[in-house]
Amino acid sequence: MARIVMKFGGTSMAGTERIRIVAARVKREVEAGNQVAVVVSAMAGETDRLVNFCREASSLYDRREYDVVVSAGEQITSGLLAIALQAVGLKARSWMGWQLPIRTSDGHASARIGEIDTTGLLASLERGEVAVIPGFQGVASGERVTTLGRGGSDTSAVAMAAAMKADRCDIYTDVDGVYTTDPRIVPRARKLKRVTYEEMLELASVGAKVLQTRSVGLAMKENVRVQVLSSFVDDDAPLGAAEPGTLIVSEEELGTMERQLITGIAHDKNEAKITLTNVPDKPGAVAAIFEPLATANINVDMIIQNIAHLSGKSSASTDVTFTVPGADLARSLDVLGNAQAEIGYQELVHDTRVAKISVVGVGMKSHAGVASTMFKTLGERGINILAITTSEIKVSVLIEEDYTELAVRVLHTAYGLDAEDAA
Repeated sequence: MARIVMKFGGTSMAGTERIRIVAARVKREVEAGNQVAVVVSAMAGETDRLVNFCREASSLYDRREYDVVVSAGEQITSGLLAIALQAVGLKARSWMGWQLPIRTSDGHASARIGEIDTTGLLASLERGEVAVIPGFQGVASGERVTTLGRGGSDTSAVAMAAAMKADRCDIYTDVDGVYTTDPRIVPRARKLKRVTYEEMLELASVGAKVLQTRSVGLAMKENVRVQVLSSFVDDDAPLGAAEPGTLIVSEEELGTMERQLITGIAHDKNEAKITLTNVPDKPGAVAAIFEPLATANINVDMIIQNIAHLSGKSSASTDVTFTVPGADLARSLDVLGNAQAEIGYQELVHDTRVAKISVVGVGMKSHAGVASTMFKTLGERGINILAITTSEIKVSVLIEEDYTELAVRVLHTAYGLDAEDAA
């Protein structure tokens, strides 16, 4: 008997008919002899609807009350799924975040999970009950409801799997696995059987939308085996243990036989480029730029500082370019505008017509030439590189947005990912 966590996203829970299909799938796992806890998202579009209600009520809403409102979507689907499971003959009950409880930090709208008390939950599973848990929510000090930020249900599922010491965490979504790149751009993209935590973390952080970044980081930290599966399959499809999804595991479990040089190509158009001109070239100048952004919780990605040049008879200055998430551009401009006197820059220029293209693979650790292949391939197609950033298993470049799809296609071919044996 295995203990598994099954997580179903918003499209899987979009209406009572879809919820009945989820209940049938859960029933098959239970009938196979498994103990099952299910983590659910709100119905597709429901969280956006609730967020808009908060914005309409007040543009400066209290985040504590915001969490009360937006957590309602998952509460509804957890209750509905428990009802649907009971209707097909299973013992089931819902567990709110405060009932377990799932203890989190006080960071409302972006809380982090601290610990989960599974005593009552495990006793319930031993009695043969299916536990249905709303994702995305927890409880902070003062017994206030918290939410984990958008996409937080994936994190909830992984955290539950770690706390329960589950054998596997199955993430059911509207795709059937992790691909070498977006199949809508490259029809010959291949589904990967296994991906390492590191690779999935990099892919998620640079634009791959399959899993939320925090959930992958938590899975790597807690060594939770995660599987990405499609909930849009026939009733007679194999169970999670046998279904051909993508398994996310440690590098040790993957082994050297299955390891490829490059695992995938990701793209992200939700980037904005900011350039500050004539920044004084002196110690502390760069810190003056990024400290206020950090205080505002704005993540900075690529950073380029040009060679210093004389801006007057004696003083030297430099231009500093960096990227931020597109959604944070307005706040970034406001923060930097307020800090202009302290930073001392002359002009602030921004551009949203950019995209980040990333090549990811653990094979980079032991192979040279990955970056040069990327730069040469893009150069041959006349695609100019605006910025570069690297990690041990990733190379990312910033390019003009209009070249996004061309860049993904030519790089996918250059690294042999659309070959017949790519997967």
